[in-house]
Amino acid sequence: MLLAAGARYARRLCGRGAAAALQGRTGRSCARDVSTSWSPVGAAFNVKPQSHLWNLLGERRGLFGVPELSTPEGFQVAQEEALKKTEWLVERACSTPPGPQTVLIFDELSDCLCRVADLADFVKIGHPDPAFREAAQEACRSIGTMVEKLNTNVELYQSLQRLLGDKKLMESLDAETRRVAELFMFDFEISGIHLDEEKRRRAVDLNVKILDLSNAFLMRTNFPNKIRKSLLPEHIQHHFARDGSHLIIDGLHAEASDDLVREAAYKIFLYPNADQLKCLEELLSSRDLLAKLVGYSTFSHRALQGTIAQTPETVMQFLEKLSEKLSERTRKDFKMMQGMKTKLNPQNSKLMPWDPPYYSGVIRAERYNIEPSLYCPFLSLGACMEGLNVLFNKLLGITLYAEQTFKGEVWCNDIRKLAVVHESEGLLGYIYCDFFQRANKPQQDCHFTIRGGRLKEDGSYQLPVVVLMLNLPHASRDFPTLLTPGMMENLFHEMGHAMHSMLGRTRYQHVTGTRCPTDFAEVPSILMEYFSNDYRVVSQFAKHYQTGQACCRSVLPSMTLWMPSCLT
Repeated sequence: MLLAAGARYARRLCGRGAAAALQGRTGRSCARDVSTSWSPVGAAFNVKPQSHLWNLLGERRGLFGVPELSTPEGFQVAQEEALKKTEWLVERACSTPPGPQTVLIFDELSDCLCRVADLADFVKIGHPDPAFREAAQEACRSIGTMVEKLNTNVELYQSLQRLLGDKKLMESLDAETRRVAELFMFDFEISGIHLDEEKRRRAVDLNVKILDLSNAFLMRTNFPNKIRKSLLPEHIQHHFARDGSHLIIDGLHAEASDDLVREAAYKIFLYPNADQLKCLEELLSSRDLLAKLVGYSTFSHRALQGTIAQTPETVMQFLEKLSEKLSERTRKDFKMMQGMKTKLNPQNSKLMPWDPPYYSGVIRAERYNIEPSLYCPFLSLGACMEGLNVLFNKLLGITLYAEQTFKGEVWCNDIRKLAVVHESEGLLGYIYCDFFQRANKPQQDCHFTIRGGRLKEDGSYQLPVVVLMLNLPHASRDFPTLLTPGMMENLFHEMGHAMHSMLGRTRYQHVTGTRCPTDFAEVPSILMEYFSNDYRVVSQFAKHYQTGQACCRSVLPSMTLWMPSCLT
């Protein structure tokens, strides 16, 4: 599709003096006893300034520095401008003789739409203001509808076909340009460009319907469930947020030590929802209709074409082989968890669906003598961010700088903005760190592309911008945000996606950063997990949030042994 794949999960140069923004901002003014030995990046995440006047004064800018987005109504302006430019670019693409310029125009067309759709895709779920979320949702739908119409535009398709049909001309193009041209053609083909006019309209309608259903289903999965307080035993009510006479169940509470808390959270949060089930069934049915309409036996075959896996059959072979290899280890793990529950709760010893995360953690803690109070003080968020900074510098020649944001640029005052600077290339892009819990924030850790990188016609480079979303606890008056090893692993994983976005620097935004096969997009992030699990790496940055003392070697191996998903 012209709208680059993976906008949701989903990632993203001119040497500007990024360090200048740090002058006078050591972050040592704080309300608790925290070490003042942190680097600027560590301090930005560990030390809470006494006021945010710098974010309240001065010129107002829109979200991510986009002037139009200082109000929700700005999304209407942004989408209208994008659609107007789209019309001009389509005319240009259709009238330009086939050549490398054709691919550049197609990529600019993709970028024009993605710059609104990607940003809106984040805002519709990440912004705390309902008005912004609704405006962003409408922008997503408007741009998405245009994308599907363009993917079945015969005249636009023919302009690209003239280029790909000229063998001599194609051979004269560089490999990257050829590949991008082929990807654009692939998007036309899976969207039904070969169909007659009536079926093409049907394909567009189905795609728009799927877009609406997918959004509705995903949004509802993030909604908490409410239950009257009187329906739960009084001694567990304090584990859940309150709303008048109701309790809010916004997650599984998988690490709660009380079996009844985990059971209540599991049953209430995952309680069957008839509307969700109907939405899912309609979504699956629409996907099936679309796949068969455009010539595929199933939606899976359509979705996997162009990925590393290629076919559903390959995926099933992999899963079956993996299941076979892990089955014996899994049986041993569940036997151990059953034994632990019998030991701790002999009156109610049957292992239930809400038990494995908790009891597997108990077993690891016992086996490796892990006590959270021993290692958590060494894993403050600031320490982990310093660790990432050191790691990126040694591996990639990259330094992270904490930058000041302007009024209106961010959607919450606890957002941190990082400039990513290479030792020779200069500024690579920006990462907005939305790390902390808040009401109605999706309970998921993920990476969003806000703007992809690309080489512009004037020779300058469009800097990538991404958001990393986590759900970490806020700092308290007494200590900064302290991470568990699992939280640290998630942080490293998402920063792997961010670095992929920063370093995957291409001429065309259609293939920049994580705009690649989804299965490959996980490779850099999983690699970063290995660094977070290696005590040789962790020992470089794990230090006490108060004293700055390095974590002793006897604790570090236990910390990193916590991480494996299997017990054995």
